[in-house]
Amino acid sequence: MKLHRQFLLLHGQYADPEGRWVTLDEIATVLERTHRSALNIIGNMRKAGWIDWQAQRGRGKRSLLRFLVTAEQIALESMMQTIRRGDIRTSIEQIREQARSPELDDQLQQWLLTYFGPHSEIRQDRQIDQLRLPIRQQIHTVDPLYMNLLAESFVSSHIFDGLVRKESESGRIVPHLAHAWETDAARTQWTFYLRKDVLFHHGQTLTADDVVYTFERLMQSSRPALYRFIFQQIASVQALHTGAVVIRLRQPCELFLPFLCTSRAGIVPEGLNRTGEEEFGHRPSGTGPFRLVERDQDRVVLEAFKPYFRGRPHLDRAEIIHIPWRVRRTENDGRVRSESETASPFQVIPGPIEGGQDQSWSQLPSPVSVRKFITFNTQKPGLLQQPDVRRHICQCLQTETDGNNQRHLSENDNEAALTPAVVQQEASALITAASDEPNDSERSLRILTIPQYRRDAMKIAERLRQAGYTCEVRSVPIEQFKGDVRMQSDLLVFSLIRDQDEQLRLFDLYQTMAGHVEPHVTTDITYRLQDILRQPDASARQMLFNEIEQRLVQGYQLHVLYEKPVQTTYLPSVRGITFNSQGWVDLRHIWLPPGDSPI
Repeated sequence: MKLHRQFLLLHGQYADPEGRWVTLDEIATVLERTHRSALNIIGNMRKAGWIDWQAQRGRGKRSLLRFLVTAEQIALESMMQTIRRGDIRTSIEQIREQARSPELDDQLQQWLLTYFGPHSEIRQDRQIDQLRLPIRQQIHTVDPLYMNLLAESFVSSHIFDGLVRKESESGRIVPHLAHAWETDAARTQWTFYLRKDVLFHHGQTLTADDVVYTFERLMQSSRPALYRFIFQQIASVQALHTGAVVIRLRQPCELFLPFLCTSRAGIVPEGLNRTGEEEFGHRPSGTGPFRLVERDQDRVVLEAFKPYFRGRPHLDRAEIIHIPWRVRRTENDGRVRSESETASPFQVIPGPIEGGQDQSWSQLPSPVSVRKFITFNTQKPGLLQQPDVRRHICQCLQTETDGNNQRHLSENDNEAALTPAVVQQEASALITAASDEPNDSERSLRILTIPQYRRDAMKIAERLRQAGYTCEVRSVPIEQFKGDVRMQSDLLVFSLIRDQDEQLRLFDLYQTMAGHVEPHVTTDITYRLQDILRQPDASARQMLFNEIEQRLVQGYQLHVLYEKPVQTTYLPSVRGITFNSQGWVDLRHIWLPPGDSPI
């Protein structure tokens, strides 16, 4: 790896089709090595067939250096070796630094298609099936309490189980760790009866004490976690005996049972198997179909848990690797684009393949889409307390100018398109109307988002600058997004995953929004959210959510930028592709035909 990087350094300095006359001292300076060390490096490159070195005797004499291979070839070879060692981040950073080119990107992508995906090998007359998955999000933890990202939830959902689960197609809630449950007439007391002989990965048998510990841990946490509003509804958790648990709620909450189906409600062992909080996030023990066996900064390795109570997975091993760059693809119009931040946190294979559709690949849409939107903080004094200003901003963001053509960002665009000249003229008039003598601070809009959506926020800022607004973009970690920094901002850029947990996500979203919209809208949202919690019928709850959205859109408090479906690309030789209730590929059902060599 070191020799590859040294080659790239020299190539970047001395590449010439005719060769370059250089001294060994000059090479030593570029490589930051001694004269003797530089001579050894040159010798090693000659042995590898990378360079031709016509040495001239005598110190200070110039020798002819010619490169026999391209920087792209060496960068690709380095990448292949580094990925095999698992140190992908270092390799990509060095390659990008030393040899940036579309050709290199193309070669790397094609090679990655051979590295990732399904692989089988025979060990002692037994086929070992492995699936390597690239993801664009780094996995910081898989602890259900602390995870924040989709990739973390995906991994966690294969390590931990909940008391109940949702069927992927019907959405019906069915038994899981609990084989049965019942509730009282007031629907505030829920009793769950646990399956017998369910094992954690470390060999301990699941009991009611583990369930009690899991929920008390959630209740005692002060973190601004997703679905925290559900934790706050739990009054107490009690073990009736080793196989039964009673959970009492403060008031009826019809989103409680759907919450138990999420990866956030995965059951952990009492005392976290005698490990600390941080260590458990890296070396967890759950009851799920896979156990975590290896973990470093950019790589997680899962192995099938043979005693799994629902049956052993078909896959033997899943290797999940963080690739911190976007797979490029060619659209129908011929333009090359990068995958959006809103795409699935992983695909079985990156795709579609650049250069057109390959008939040997298949695509499967998951039952999930991602909606990107902005909300307005009207609690903060300033421009956005004026409905006309908010309306104008929404109009500015409904069209995207491309030469003489304009494309709508939203399919539900009923507003008239505005030309850039009219947009800027209206902005000036609205800003002046909002303040008799507007200063720079009154004209400025602070846009807040999280790092994953910074690119979207920058595009929004640029659009609004063209319209005459002054914009500042700030991105903060997701844990801080719901804090005080939100109330200091004007526009908030975020997204909503539309899966079978959408109602939980909507409740969390609107409860957060109620803190920064107009007071009378806050009252209306709060009233409807309480009604939603008491409504046992899911379709009736959805109608109430739709009413909240309509109210926010009509009041220019919420604006949808776009919505995109999530698709997964895979080789036909990968069988059993199904999705769980959150739209993620369920690794437990994937299998490879015997004797097949997919790639």
